[in-house]
Amino acid sequence: MTDFLIEHHRAWAPGLDNDHAWQTWAQAPYTPDEQDQQPSCAFLPAMQRRRLSRLARMVLDAAWPLCGEDEQLPLVFASRHGETTRTVALLGDIADEQPLSPTQFGLSVHNAIAGQWSILRGQRGESVAVAGETDGFEHAMLEGALLLAEGAPSVLVVVAEEKPAPAYADWIEDVPFSYAAAFRLGGAGSCRDTRGDAPRWRLQLTRRAGADASSAWPHALDFLRALHDGRDSLEHSWKNRRWNWQRLR
Repeated sequence: MTDFLIEHHRAWAPGLDNDHAWQTWAQAPYTPDEQDQQPSCAFLPAMQRRRLSRLARMVLDAAWPLCGEDEQLPLVFASRHGETTRTVALLGDIADEQPLSPTQFGLSVHNAIAGQWSILRGQRGESVAVAGETDGFEHAMLEGALLLAEGAPSVLVVVAEEKPAPAYADWIEDVPFSYAAAFRLGGAGSCRDTRGDAPRWRLQLTRRAGADASSAWPHALDFLRALHDGRDSLEHSWKNRRWNWQRLR
């Protein structure tokens, strides 16, 4: 079992760009209309913003306020599908026998967003890019907890997915809408732990037998709901893995 604090958290989705909006969503979840909405990322110069994909903007918008201006924090970026928009564009160029853009290819790889975060924030520490299955959220949080155990005072964990292009409709069914959820994790020595105002959670993995259990929402969104509606426990299952979440305070 693994214990950690949620020192802060933020999330972005179309029409859900502040804590009040997410609180309302948590009470009655729905699928927002995409309408090609994306974060403004006004904290970045215009030249830097133009180079960011929509998925990268989502990640930076959610995570940026959770890191102090001169603070060095490890980052765990998790996405099951990654830059599907860039990838489908590259595949289209191949089908049309057009030359591929080295820049677009370089930014389509799974750790590209973690690299952009490091450059734009001046981060010199660890960064990890995770491509998991349906329970990739739990694997990302576990990775963050392991970094805490190695001595990091806090860790940023960001889980993000973009609604894929229609070409992927027959293969990608676990992204109801685009979203990015950022969590700042702290360990027992966190300054917020001494004040007692940060929720402490325990994550435990057990073995599971039987058919896969379906969920209406991705696990990261279910956890956001729990943070907002005050639930003390929730469970996520995938294949032979059962992840149990328990709020300790």
